[in-house]
Amino acid sequence: MMYTFYKYQGTGNDFIMIDNRQGIFNKNNTKLISFLCDRRFGIGADGLILLENHDTYDFKMIYFNSDGNESSMCGNGGRCIASFAQFLNVVENKCTFEAIDGMHKAILHDDQVSLLMQDVSGIENHGSHLFLNTGSPHHVQLESMLKDLDIKEEGAKIRYGKPYNEVGTNVNFVKKLSDNSFAIRTYERGVEDETLSCGTGVTAVALAMNYIGETEKNLVQLETEGGRLEVAFKKSENGFEDIWLKGPAKQVFKGEIEW
Repeated sequence: MMYTFYKYQGTGNDFIMIDNRQGIFNKNNTKLISFLCDRRFGIGADGLILLENHDTYDFKMIYFNSDGNESSMCGNGGRCIASFAQFLNVVENKCTFEAIDGMHKAILHDDQVSLLMQDVSGIENHGSHLFLNTGSPHHVQLESMLKDLDIKEEGAKIRYGKPYNEVGTNVNFVKKLSDNSFAIRTYERGVEDETLSCGTGVTAVALAMNYIGETEKNLVQLETEGGRLEVAFKKSENGFEDIWLKGPAKQVFKGEIEW
């Protein structure tokens, strides 16, 4: 089978995009997906995303981690698929689509995409760290020596440790840069390594830092290893709402691969 694919990246978080509106891709073939995402034997990516038809919204997003398994919400992937949908002439400068965690909206302007995330409540403050779900589960902790930290080793300890165990969590290490700016490095489950950027991760960090008073701003800049993202939000009685993840999404190349 020959597959046509497109490669997208959002602040270094890279994805294989496939137009699956005709239903030709086998979503149950984890070996195929992990092969396509392999950086040595396949195309190489942090994940694979399918764009599919939807009865009510503009399209549906199906996201797989690089291990071949369908995963929870991917923020940068959501921004990239909105850009992909625009490229395919499915949408113009705005869209509404369904992901695994529900409905999302996106606004596109040049190569910048703003993605509406789900409302967030139930933030857990454990003193040394916080835990919250922004479409994917995230452990957030402040680190003064962020640059020198072995993210893969330290992230894996937390990802597989108590209380997360086999279910696991994404792990974010954070350093405050200014009143509304934070540096972040993320270990992603499913990738099982550091990624250059994580959309749900920077969203979690922005909300967590506001929650514990490290920032009073409702527009926060996040400096990832792959570039800058912004998160805007409003406080609500139960947590946070009207949460927008903003940043670049770019097509890198188009290709064909046989399986």
